[in-house]
Amino acid sequence: MNRTQLKRSRILKMALTRSDSADQEGTFESFLMKAIKITAVVTLYWFISITMVFLNKYLLDSPALKLDAPLFVTFYQCFVTVILCWCISVFARLCPGYVEFPSVRFDPKISRGVLPLSIVFIGMITFNNLCLKYVGVAFYNVGRSLTTVFNVLMSYLILKQTTSFHALLCCGVIIGGFWLGVDQEGAEGSLSWSGILFGVLASLCVSLNAIVTKKVIPVVDGSIWRLTYYNNINACILFIPLIAILGEFQTVFYFDKLDSLHFWGMMTLGGVFGFAIGYVTGLQIKFTSPLTHNVSGTAKACVQTVIAVTYYDSMKSVLWWTSNLMVLGGSSAYTWVKGMEMRKSQEEPQIKTVTAKNDSGV
Repeated sequence: MNRTQLKRSRILKMALTRSDSADQEGTFESFLMKAIKITAVVTLYWFISITMVFLNKYLLDSPALKLDAPLFVTFYQCFVTVILCWCISVFARLCPGYVEFPSVRFDPKISRGVLPLSIVFIGMITFNNLCLKYVGVAFYNVGRSLTTVFNVLMSYLILKQTTSFHALLCCGVIIGGFWLGVDQEGAEGSLSWSGILFGVLASLCVSLNAIVTKKVIPVVDGSIWRLTYYNNINACILFIPLIAILGEFQTVFYFDKLDSLHFWGMMTLGGVFGFAIGYVTGLQIKFTSPLTHNVSGTAKACVQTVIAVTYYDSMKSVLWWTSNLMVLGGSSAYTWVKGMEMRKSQEEPQIKTVTAKNDSGV
């Protein structure tokens, strides 16, 4: 090999080495940016979700406010969501390219089509808030922990879908944790049977909400934001007679902080966070996966419980913490089991296809 050939081979080697190095750097930067985005989205979801729970607890059961009107608080949050949907839709129409948001002009026909979901939606948010009103934030996750159990039950009764033994075992752990938590709340003298009942009803409505959403969403052409808009408009209309029947209009009329900017600011902030939780939930699923979203939600519930116990300076027994760990552990295990089953069901058709090709000699 002469000198010219040696130079050429050296230059080629250097070029290839630099190319590999550049590819590795680009891959690392891409991975780093993706990790930063995922961390930011998960952190945002945790912040909004946890803050919303504490904010709602303040609005529903604060000694400083003493406002006994949970339906009115829920109604106002739905009203704020409708206004935000309309404002963002107008902004998206005036400034295309900056924000993507569907048109939300009111259509009575679509509103009637969404009505079955809206009835379940009202039950879900009302019972959620009532549960939070009567139980502490620390016990809130245990109080409404039966959503997974109701998902299995409703899927069988309505969709005729069976559940594996391992998934049922996870549900058994959740139920055990729930009952142990109820027992420990009673032992500490802080048990509210009203709160427990509302928590169970909230869990049932959350489960039904997921099933009915699948049936109703074609009415709004698959748009979650249009569904949110019509759902909250229907809720606002349906809440008015309920508030009147329960006498909450009179309670609000004689409320001594009705002219307080702080009160209305907190009420509006609660509505903004209620709207934002829908957005960040979708964002977290988009940047991760539905399975990771469920795991993140379970971890968030654990952190939320620790924050609540610390913030309210509560002393909890070992069995009380065991009930929380059983609920969180059972929920995490159920998510993992369903994820493995879903992956297996996706792999089986591919294996059958490969086997068929090999049998045919292709």
